Amino acid sequence: MSRLWSRLGARTAAVALLSVGVAGGFYLGEDRQTRPSDATAQVGQVEIEQSRYVQTEHVVESARYQTELRHAQRAEAAAELAARKAAAERAARKKREAEAKAKAEAEEAAKEAAEKAASKPYDGPIPASCNEYSGNRKTGCAMLLNSGFGIDQMPCLDRLWKKESGWNHKAENPSSGAYGIPQALPGSKMGSAGDDWRTNPATQIEWGLGYIKGRYGTPCKAWAHSQDTGWY
Repeated sequence: MSRLWSRLGARTAAVALLSVGVAGGFYLGEDRQTRPSDATAQVGQVEIEQSRYVQTEHVVESARYQTELRHAQRAEAAAELAARKAAAERAARKKREAEAKAKAEAEEAAKEAAEKAASKPYDGPIPASCNEYSGNRKTGCAMLLNSGFGIDQMPCLDRLWKKESGWNHKAENPSSGAYGIPQALPGSKMGSAGDDWRTNPATQIEWGLGYIKGRYGTPCKAWAHSQDTGWY
């Protein structure tokens, strides 16, 4: 009886162990089948995360590039605007300088013209010699040259004293007392050139040329003054 129960116990234990082994083998087999699937899923998830990271980095890099591009464009536009402004300022400065130069040149030209007109207000023909004159005028022309003036001054002297006295050495202004060819005022001033100042045309001309030279420099300047004021 005891042997029978012993055999039955052994068999029962063997069956139990076999069941456990089968169950364990099934479990191990199932575990082997599920592990590769989990690993594949994990790898796919990593790849997705990496793709998302790359896309994010690309977006960030693109935004950074666009920002830098805008900054560069703004800097280039500012530099171009500054260059245009500088060029405009240089052009305006050159224009002002040119206008100032033109104004100065015009003023200088006007001054020279005025001086030329004052020194030689006569632009008509110049006599070839004193032989073109006669009487007191011929004497006056000869004495003009002896005083150091050029014959180009004779037309001015001729007009000046023609206006004053008509080259008449006896001409007298009853209201002022001016006398002679140069109309000295008073006539007695001509006494410094000679006691015969009342009757000698040469004495009057000598005094008159000395007066013109000392006061105006040339007969043409004296004639210009006479034209401006009515007297010399």
